[in-house]
Amino acid sequence: MSRQRQRAERRGRRGEALAALYLWLTGWRIVGRRVKTRKGELDLVARRGRTLCFAEVKWRASPGDLDLAVDGRRLRRVADAAALVASRYARPGDDIRIDVILMTPRRWPRRIVNAWQPGA
Repeated sequence: MSRQRQRAERRGRRGEALAALYLWLTGWRIVGRRVKTRKGELDLVARRGRTLCFAEVKWRASPGDLDLAVDGRRLRRVADAAALVASRYARPGDDIRIDVILMTPRRWPRRIVNAWQPGA
């Protein structure tokens, strides 16, 4: 792995750790981290009450770069991965959603709640 890729990996892991802390501080319980599936990896799985959330975390050096961090293709990958493991985490009657947490240094996280709508 190249040095540049190693640095990006460290930044990504740090962003995920900070996003997990943010979720915890806002009342969520982290039930999964870096969950691997054949369709891809889920950054965080969190629960609050009857809501199960699969969170995609994006860390960028500047706020402007965050606007292009997530697109339909990436969200589709997260949705496909979440579908594969939802039965592992979901309880009957749960609301299941996919959120995106956008992180950049020295700023509060920006959260896109329910970022993926099936059929969108």
